[in-house]
Parts: sequence; C-alpha cells; structure tokens
Amino acid sequence: MASTPPSPARKNRPAATVRRQRAIQATQDAADAQKPKKPPAAKAVQAGARRQPATPLPRQHLRKPGLEADMALSPNFLAPTYEGSNKLRGKVALITGGDSGIGRAVAVLFAREGADIALAYLNEHVDARETQRCVEAEGQACVLIPGDVKNPAFATRAVARTLREFGQLDILVNNAAFQEHAQGLEELDDQRLEETFRTNIFGYFHMARAAVPHLRSGACIINTGSVTGLEGSAHLLDYAATKGAIHAFTKSLASNLIDRGIRVNAVAPGPVWTPLNPADKSARDIQQFGGKTDMKRPAQPEEISPAYVFLAAPVCSGYITGIVLPITGSIGA
Repeated sequence: MASTPPSPARKNRPAATVRRQRAIQATQDAADAQKPKKPPAAKAVQAGARRQPATPLPRQHLRKPGLEADMALSPNFLAPTYEGSNKLRGKVALITGGDSGIGRAVAVLFAREGADIALAYLNEHVDARETQRCVEAEGQACVLIPGDVKNPAFATRAVARTLREFGQLDILVNNAAFQEHAQGLEELDDQRLEETFRTNIFGYFHMARAAVPHLRSGACIINTGSVTGLEGSAHLLDYAATKGAIHAFTKSLASNLIDRGIRVNAVAPGPVWTPLNPADKSARDIQQFGGKTDMKRPAQPEEISPAYVFLAAPVCSGYITGIVLPITGSIGA
C-alpha cells in the first residue's frame, strides 16, 4: 500500500522550520567565512577635487555672530579648480549672510560666472570686506550692505541699494541664519525662539517680499535650508523647525511665482565648516563636527556653492523649481 505523503501542515511544523532556517544560516555562515576581511574604513571620505580637512577639528569656540577671520582653521571657499563659463553673465545677485561661510563661497562663484554681487550681512565688517575683495578679484563689482534681516525695513533698504547700484536684481539668496543649541525644550525661552524664528524664517519672508516686485521672468530665489529641516535635530529644536519652515516656504513660493517665470529652490546642506558652528558648539564638541556623516567629515563651503550656481543659472536649471536639494555627506537624506 502506497504511503501517504506528509500533509503541508506536517511540513510546516516548528521543528522543521527551525531545521530549514538553521540550514540556511549554516550555508551563509560558510560563505561569510570565505570572504576576505574588509580593510578598516577610512576616517574621512575624499571624493572631491581636492583633499578637505577632517576631524579632529581645532578646539575653538567663537563669540557670536562668529568671524571667519578668527577661525583657527580657515574654511575652503575659493574652489580653485572650478572654472567659470559666464553662466550668470550680466546678472545681479543679492546674498544675505554673504560675508562668510556658504554666503562667501556662493558670492565668489557667482562672480566667477559673471554676476555682480550685493552682500547683506549683520556687522561682520572684516569678513565682508574680505569677501568683497575676493569678488572684485574675479572681475565683478561688490557692494556691502550691513543690517539685520529681522527688520523688514532693512530688507527694503537692501533691495533699494542693490537696484540703485546695479539697476536690476536677478537672484536673491536667502542665507543669513542664527543657531544656538539647547539640551531640551525647557531651555528655549521666548527671547531665543524669537531670535531664531525672526532671523531664519521671518528674514527670508522680508527679503523675498521686498525683492519679488523687482524680479523679472527668468529671475530666481534660492533659500538655504538644512539637513536638520529634513531629519530634525535633538539639540537644535528651534533651528530645525525654522529650516523645515524654509523648505515649505520654498515650495509654496515656487507655486506662487511660477506663472511669472520666477523659480524658487532651496539647498539643504549637512554640516559645513563655517563660523556658525564654532559660534554654537563648545571647543570640545566642535572637534568632532561632521564626523557622524557617512563621509565622516564636514563639508567645506566650496563643496556647497556649486549647487547654488546650478540653481541660479537658467541654462542649468530653467526647468527646476520648488525643490530642496540635499547636500549632506550622507546617503538617503
């Protein structure tokens, strides 16, 4: 008499499942044992045009607002291997927070691409004059406009000064920011919240509102967001909230202005070596700044600024509006 084949229920008994899983595991274990050991991971990934500084960074804490001239390790912003090709020839850009950091690097590359520059900044006159010197070395004009973006009257004056000096405005880069860490929500009093929000998001509204009436079809606005606006930050609660708001503002304003031919985009950097961070973190903590990225180091401003050229140049991004471009040194931001 033929034997009855085991029922599916008998095949799927727990003991049989365990045996199958262990057999699969044993096969994989044997394969893993044959693999060569991976070499130790590099301390920092260097995939750009030149080698950039990595952790540990100098122990230093700057007084706010932070001067690039006082940094023990000067940020790389000149992008010496970047060759201009007149992608912004004949254009005028107004850049807030343009005295140092990302703003300075953007000003230099915009000038290398043929744009004249208006720099709006708080009171970092030494840094601003150095940025002006670098812009002029690229063969373009540069005007300095000190003032506080929290004040809507300053936004009006900055735009009016730009128009008076250059007769036009084609690119607005909203970049000025305030950042101060906190261990918890309880440390964020109303004064700190107001300073962060009025600088980081109110200031963007003030500048855009003053600039938009003077922007023609083909003009653009570029906002500086942050990886913290994409992922959040346990100790930058207010700063991260403003950066998330900037991302939403970017997309909303892009929708509002698209029929006028004005593009609005944002760049969301990860950790970047600028005065903003040693003016926030302690001297001890700043040594490991950027070390938790997949590239295991912070970006230098010259690694971020080409993205602004891309988003500013109609020849590169004339069909792009309402995006937030992450440049974070990590995968999947």
